[in-house]
Amino acid sequence: METGESVSQAVDSIEDIREKILKDVDGADVSVFENASPCAQHSLLISRASGLSVANYLKRSGWDYCSNATGVDYPDKVEVVKDKKTDVVDGEEKEIVEEHEVVHPGNLEAVYHLYAVVKREGPLVIRMKTGNRTDDIKLPSLTPVWRSCELQEREIYDLYGIDFEGHPDMRRLLMWEEFTEFPMRKDYVEPDDYEFEPTPHGEVLERAAGYGTGRS
Repeated sequence: METGESVSQAVDSIEDIREKILKDVDGADVSVFENASPCAQHSLLISRASGLSVANYLKRSGWDYCSNATGVDYPDKVEVVKDKKTDVVDGEEKEIVEEHEVVHPGNLEAVYHLYAVVKREGPLVIRMKTGNRTDDIKLPSLTPVWRSCELQEREIYDLYGIDFEGHPDMRRLLMWEEFTEFPMRKDYVEPDDYEFEPTPHGEVLERAAGYGTGRS
């Protein structure tokens, strides 16, 4: 090889990484979550039970830095289902369509972006889902694996309500401890009794006027 000639190194595809995890981590439950957008940034969907073991494996495999962790809210979806049946009406056989609603429970999701600094690879996106949005909202904390997750998981807890088990300091980061809502959820309703900003403008100014604050 001539001096100065570069050596190319193959980068594992998301499918390759999944196959290695399934081979090397006992009981791992990992699937490829495909992104249909133009960026095609596919990710790994990891079960809660496999979260820590897979994260530790990825860390040992060189994915040593978590640059970003964030939350996603998937509200319940209501689907209108139409059932068709044939019945006799006024002595005539007719097709009758009946509609009913089917509720598909939503969930919350934690998404992490990983980099292999030495190998200069990334991001590798991994994600975990809660069971629902109400009483099954626990996920394993990945802070013991990547310390950079600590404040970001607290922010996710604060804004989305995911409870990270094993986190060293699981408490609100932005809102006060007595606050009971989660501002980044899609069904969050902004309260109408907050203190207005010192120099209100736009919609805030209109609301301030409605309260008779006299601010302008």
